[in-house]
Amino acid sequence: MKYLKIASIVLATTALISCNDQVPETMEAPVTEFSYDVTEFADIGVLRYKIPGWDELNLQQQKLVYYLTQAGLSGRDIIWDQNYRHNLELRKGLESIYTNYQGDKNDVDWKEFEIYLHRVWFANGIHHHYSMDKMKPGFNEQYFKNLMNQTDVSIDEQVWMVMFNDQDAKKVDKAKGKDIVLASAVNFYGPDVTEDEARAYYKSISVDPKEPIEVGLNSQLVKENGVLVEKPYKSGGLYGPAMDQMIYWLQKAQAVAETDQQAKALGLLVEYYQTGDLQKWDEYAIVWSKSTDGAVDWITGFVEVYNDPIAYKGSYETIVQIKDFDMSRKMEVLSANAQWFEDNSPLMAEHKKKKVTGVSYKTVNVAGEAGDASPATPIGVNLPNNVWIREVHGSKSVSLGNIIEAYGSSGSSGRLEEFAFDEEEIALEKEYGALADKLHTALHEVVGHASGQINEGVATPKETLKSYKSTIEEGRADLFGLYYLMDPKLEELGLVKDWQKTGTAAYDGYIRNGLISQLVRLELGQDVEEDHMRNRQWVSAWVYEKGLEDNVIEKVTKDGNTYYDIKDYVKLRELFGQLLRETQRITSEGDFEAAQALVEDYGVKVDQDLHSEVLKRNSQFKTPAYRGFVNPMITPVMEGDEIKSFTIEQPETFADQMLMYSEKYGHLD
Repeated sequence: MKYLKIASIVLATTALISCNDQVPETMEAPVTEFSYDVTEFADIGVLRYKIPGWDELNLQQQKLVYYLTQAGLSGRDIIWDQNYRHNLELRKGLESIYTNYQGDKNDVDWKEFEIYLHRVWFANGIHHHYSMDKMKPGFNEQYFKNLMNQTDVSIDEQVWMVMFNDQDAKKVDKAKGKDIVLASAVNFYGPDVTEDEARAYYKSISVDPKEPIEVGLNSQLVKENGVLVEKPYKSGGLYGPAMDQMIYWLQKAQAVAETDQQAKALGLLVEYYQTGDLQKWDEYAIVWSKSTDGAVDWITGFVEVYNDPIAYKGSYETIVQIKDFDMSRKMEVLSANAQWFEDNSPLMAEHKKKKVTGVSYKTVNVAGEAGDASPATPIGVNLPNNVWIREVHGSKSVSLGNIIEAYGSSGSSGRLEEFAFDEEEIALEKEYGALADKLHTALHEVVGHASGQINEGVATPKETLKSYKSTIEEGRADLFGLYYLMDPKLEELGLVKDWQKTGTAAYDGYIRNGLISQLVRLELGQDVEEDHMRNRQWVSAWVYEKGLEDNVIEKVTKDGNTYYDIKDYVKLRELFGQLLRETQRITSEGDFEAAQALVEDYGVKVDQDLHSEVLKRNSQFKTPAYRGFVNPMITPVMEGDEIKSFTIEQPETFADQMLMYSEKYGHLD
């Protein structure tokens, strides 16, 4: 709910890339001077990132980073199992074939096998990390049987056949009219648990209405002898062996914490993993949200609920961070003025918060990621998600600076020139687009997610808006940012030098992406499924339609190609404000019908003629549609039993890191 998942998200305005299904000549790029690019396969590109600020940390702080990254990686298997019940068995078999095969590795089918395994590694399972569709191999069943025979690999036939058949076709299926729990392959619910049963189960749980826990966040809901039972994630429970390793490393991290508040937070996190007690999770989140001193921070736990079709279950993730002090000081200006943005927003008076509490925003540099944050990573994070904690105790917002920098440094393409309307739009994007993206991320996280309030007596959005909750929330935060990107207040605060040009670049990029360029992420004929893609489309399509009479945005055909040219930026800002007001009303009042109409009418269906045109125009570009990262390898240098220093090495290949992770952190195999 409070998370910008990369690439998925804001960077898509400037970093869109295409599908490339050709077999590359070499799967990996060797490391000489620092190279951001590791490999490309199918629609994926894998990059490296640096860790700025590492050398400025003292040894105690470096130990803290190391222990936190080890704790995060120790839970890696959890996201694989959460994503699909057969993922771990399939990964083990696929990796065994990969490492033991002695046959012809120049064979086309073997190349397809390599690509398939790389895709599975990247997605943490056999379903595409973004489209949610099951990824079909480019080789057939007989070839796979031959590979198993030649490598003495044994996988149950009913398990390996799911790679080829139509069973469990989508990880998360939110299609209208379906039982979205039964239709989704994600492993949060037993295979015979229905949507109505799951919703009724969690609705029946009594919680404090003023301080409600996030029911269902850290458990699997199954039927035993026909009765619904929760299996909590905890030591001694589901995922216990991995969680015991996580606890071990977190206790070591607690011993080298920079501050008493950090140590307290880590202690509570350990208790939560030991007990599975969601009250303890809230206690941890409160302490963690107030722990703002020190150079090191982290995000970990069963956090985001995007992978649950009914938005109860949290996916496992970890991000370990080092503060970027210079950028963080600049963003404190925005945080300090959060109340001004709330007070001057176009929201209805009754939906505005009287006090925006404790909003903080910092730019950080990632030192390690795991779970649902890796290989595909966020660029901006705002937590905790529990609404009452945010309102009473505040929240943390961060922008992952070195991740954004790596995206920008990993090469460029001519997509901007292809999809932008004219030279002026191109020039503005090149000069102001990067800053506009950073500010939109900051505004989205700090004032967007923190803004607004739900009417008294109205249930939480996941109860009222159901499967539309996430896309409405992300769209609402986007709209808050868009409204203020064209405001002189940004220049007054010293955040931009020219608010009009920055805002113009931001509006051009958002509409260009929402109506045209993000379509390269879909195969022809697909609906828009992912929540962030949906929100960008329904925001853009709604303002386009509502502005037709005044020609706010003009659809132009030039040289046989389609463009959207903004004619009136002032009126477009007004439309963004109107839609922000409406999405806040929907959220505040829990108006399911209005949410459904907004998303289904504007955010799901794709103009097939336009989509075909965009894919054809995009086919000239060979860089991949999605990108993610390997992690730098932090290795302790020992003297006896004591850590004396650390080395940092970049992995040479994606495959090497994935295989090492499975061997070292395969605690659930």
